[in-house]
Amino acid sequence: MTTSFVPLVLLGGLTAAGVYLLLERTLTRMLLGLLLIGNAINLLILVVGGPSGNPPIRGRTSDGYTNTADPLAQGMILTAIVITMGIAAFVLAMAYRTYRLNTEEEVADDPEDAKVSEFAARDIAAVEEDRPQAVPSRDTDAPDELDALPGHEGSA
Repeated sequence: MTTSFVPLVLLGGLTAAGVYLLLERTLTRMLLGLLLIGNAINLLILVVGGPSGNPPIRGRTSDGYTNTADPLAQGMILTAIVITMGIAAFVLAMAYRTYRLNTEEEVADDPEDAKVSEFAARDIAAVEEDRPQAVPSRDTDAPDELDALPGHEGSA
């Protein structure tokens, strides 16, 4: 089975555009990025799924194909479409609710989250100040009080 290089490059471009849009701060662009990534992955599964062929039903033929199409790729694509539409509905509902509350669509930084991260940084600095300095290692080759049986190496 050989796969053409051109569809894979186009799928990479679709995925890159989707990731770029997903990293934006507006919910509409995030939604478009999710949809682009979902469609790119579906097309990737379709391309990698193999060549077209007869339907995966026993006794059915189509246009004289000798091989049978892979039903797993088709099932995975249908499942991914349903999941993508569910996520899209959720993001649309979230965007609508955000617009109704704030009359803007851009996702802003949460002030409470900034306070929590500031407190955490302050707590880490306080712990670092209170931590005692590292004790140098006492591990040497000479026997000392920490050895199990000092002085009795030769007796067995």
